[in-house]
Amino acid sequence: MNRIDETKSFIPVRIAVLTVSDTRSLADDKSGDTLVERLTGAGHHLAARAILPDERAQIAAKLRQWVADPAIDVVISTGGTGLTGRDVSVEAHRDVYEKEIEAFATVFTIVSMQKIGTSAVQSRATGGVAGGTYLFALPGSPGACRDAWDEILKWQLDYRHQPCNFVEIMPRLDEHRRRK
Repeated sequence: MNRIDETKSFIPVRIAVLTVSDTRSLADDKSGDTLVERLTGAGHHLAARAILPDERAQIAAKLRQWVADPAIDVVISTGGTGLTGRDVSVEAHRDVYEKEIEAFATVFTIVSMQKIGTSAVQSRATGGVAGGTYLFALPGSPGACRDAWDEILKWQLDYRHQPCNFVEIMPRLDEHRRRK
């Protein structure tokens, strides 16, 4: 159930979008465009955008760079979550995660099952946290990006969403790093 508490103010978050593809450019990046349209349409800020090839070390390096950037709260990547040999986004994300959000993959699979049936088993969407930044890896299709945003991220990245959301706990994501 998605419920918005209208007595609270919307808090925009700063989101970076990374497209992982050996063949895409900004001119034909439909999945990246889908995410940018949705996040800005919801009132969030596009903090950065990039396209990288399916190279695990390059992906992990970009994720680490963005995690270290205080102007970025969330990173969403698209592409490289499948089963083929070049699909390494999930491994790159896990190289960076401090904590994995296991339920993100589960909920994404449930959403996908409603749209594409058992073909949902071929997705390895994942989510996690590193350095106080949320990281999500989505499949490379515009439809999968729409589904993940519309059914999960739109709600969890809205401070007004009840009973809980990712934004309200952002200040505590890196509390283990603070001195006592």
